[in-house]
Amino acid sequence: MNGPARILARHGASALNTKALSGTLANVASDGSFEGYAALFGRVDLGRDLILPGAFARSLAERGAGGVRMLFQHDPAEPIGTWLSLHEDGVGLFVRGRLALDVGRAREVLALMRAGALDGLSIGFRAVEGRTDPRSRVRRLSRIDLWEVSVVTFPMQPDARIASVKRAGDTLTAAIRRGARRLRAFPGLRPATA
Repeated sequence: MNGPARILARHGASALNTKALSGTLANVASDGSFEGYAALFGRVDLGRDLILPGAFARSLAERGAGGVRMLFQHDPAEPIGTWLSLHEDGVGLFVRGRLALDVGRAREVLALMRAGALDGLSIGFRAVEGRTDPRSRVRRLSRIDLWEVSVVTFPMQPDARIASVKRAGDTLTAAIRRGARRLRAFPGLRPATA
């Protein structure tokens, strides 16, 4: 027994679930810090789970950011940084973290983020409370015990991806132009007219 199974057995917990989102991480700075959404509320993911607002509240209150690990591809042998803050808002679970650039894998992750080759976020959790709808077979998760948030290649929730990577020497104008292009890509969002 290794990895998450060993950790779970030691703590007497049931199976650890993972949910990867492809969506909204923004601006990875030269010091390795970045932010974005690790989970989005009200969206059915590829595993047929839907996370409800408030699902993370108790876990975040008990663990805090320091109790949630930042991993690469859900591998407990590959910590790559620390989470500075995690909180729920009207969209989902917003995270702010920093890659540990003294760690070789974290430097690789930063380079891959900047190249656009690695852009997903995924949560590792234990479902505490949830109910599966018998007709749709969608599991509605109302309480989650959050263990880790990983940077991943293939997320389960297609809207949890790294949106942009801040490059060394990046100008404010270039960053604003990239942000405007990303905003125009959102369905239903149109520029205001005067």
